[in-house]
Amino acid sequence: MSDWLFDLGNSRFKYAPLVADRAGDVQAWTHGAEDLRGEALRALPQGRTAYVASVAAPGLTATMLEILRMRFEHVHVARTEARLAGVRIAYAAPERFGVDRFLALLAAARSRQHVLVAGVGTALTIDLLDADGNHHGGRIAASPTTMREALHARAVQLPATGGAYAEFANDTADALASGCDGAAIALIERSRQQAEQVLQAPVDLLLHGGGAPALLPQLPADAGHRPLLVLDGLARWAVHRPADAG
Repeated sequence: MSDWLFDLGNSRFKYAPLVADRAGDVQAWTHGAEDLRGEALRALPQGRTAYVASVAAPGLTATMLEILRMRFEHVHVARTEARLAGVRIAYAAPERFGVDRFLALLAAARSRQHVLVAGVGTALTIDLLDADGNHHGGRIAASPTTMREALHARAVQLPATGGAYAEFANDTADALASGCDGAAIALIERSRQQAEQVLQAPVDLLLHGGGAPALLPQLPADAGHRPLLVLDGLARWAVHRPADAG
């Protein structure tokens, strides 16, 4: 494979070959500055073109781009466009709309259905896209993981991990898991209800991100899970990107 997709998130780094207009087999690791050295990086592919999406810190992004430019003839960095591949972003200033959210919508638009896209990572992001590709805006909140970490930082006796979901927990760890997961679940469910009122039609629910599997059991059975949504969106961006894209 000569063309590859690279997704540098806030906590994970994923890459996959570009196969037609989709992501192929994915490799991933949890990153930190120290992980941008060593065996993992030496195993990165080489080829003709790298397509990159990053929401990581500028320094980390710059380091990764430097590495990729030594391994690929061309490196193109995805950016949010007001219109692309039939998707139209609601933000008046598209550059303020996170590229990960934009790419997720590009991938979700394939279905040509009304869809609520929820990304569960460092943040919980929720966006409404109608069947015609019109973005109706969204929400950003702390994800359950970030809520747990923030509580632990302020009160170290509250564990940052552990516990199981229960509607009314009788243990602190379970209560934390239930409260933080429950807050995300409630926001997703309310957003779907409101989306159906706005569009006056049923709206599909699609989740992605590392924290999605923990929420799925408590959400309606028709909730979809697309863990590669951002990479698939990056693949669509690679195919449809503007001629002047970097």
